[in-house]
Amino acid sequence: MEYLTVKEMGVKWGVTSRMVNVYCSTGRIPGAIKKGNLWLVPEDAIKPMDQRKKKEKE
Repeated sequence: MEYLTVKEMGVKWGVTSRMVNVYCSTGRIPGAIKKGNLWLVPEDAIKPMDQRKKKEKE
């Protein structure tokens, strides 16, 4: 399995690296691992939903 850094995933998903770091530390990205002080995210991981936004009304 190939891994990307939080900075690379941030570019891929269109969010900041800090937001990807928050996703990792809260356990919202399955398969993310921490090596020292660096988070590694699987390259095929799906971007979690932003919980700060309300769901759209149907």
